[in-house]
Amino acid sequence: MEFMTMPTQQAEKPIQARFSPYDMNGGTVLAIAGEDFAVIASDTRLSQGFSIHSRDTPKTTQMTGNTVIGSCGFHGDVLTLTKVIQTRLKMFSHIHNKDMDTTSIAAMLSTILYYRRFFPYYVYNIVAGLDSEGKGCVFSFDPVGSYERESYRAGGSASSMLQPLLDNQIGMKNQEGAKQVPLSKAKAVALVKDVFTSAAERDIYTGDGIVIHVVSKDGITTETFPLRRD
Repeated sequence: MEFMTMPTQQAEKPIQARFSPYDMNGGTVLAIAGEDFAVIASDTRLSQGFSIHSRDTPKTTQMTGNTVIGSCGFHGDVLTLTKVIQTRLKMFSHIHNKDMDTTSIAAMLSTILYYRRFFPYYVYNIVAGLDSEGKGCVFSFDPVGSYERESYRAGGSASSMLQPLLDNQIGMKNQEGAKQVPLSKAKAVALVKDVFTSAAERDIYTGDGIVIHVVSKDGITTETFPLRRD
């Protein structure tokens, strides 16, 4: 007796769908702390891959009368994080009738980032301003909240090019017999322009222009400087 065999239906392979909630939109942030001032700057190019979405999108935001934050990475997270910080600062101002100082803003930002450590903001932050003694201060962060106070720091897509130059010109590293001298405000601004001009020649995600904020006891002054646009 012959048995009829039914054709076996071949099982379909599962289709794998991937989704990444993050993207890298480039950009570079730089900050330098002086004796009684702080300088923080960023480029204005917003890009994705080989496409430029905007040529006029700075990565710096003024938070109070003596504090500026620079953020680069995933632009969507930058906007969200900036709104969260501004909301917290408004709440603090209404409750205490004064603005939060730079050191406290840095500590608050650390807790905000650490709270989201399991689904972190894909943002690299630098906070610059004046401390309670009127001295310039710079705080650098990683995406999950670890931070430290430094004299200068570069972050973003061109940070690996800017940081060695800052080490050489400000930290006087790898120079025999060189002594570290106090940095003037004018020299710090000129140095920022030079290092960004160099970065724009080598990094396609840095360009179009720079926005420079100088924080001092007299307030915050802002200056723009053009970079290459190709």
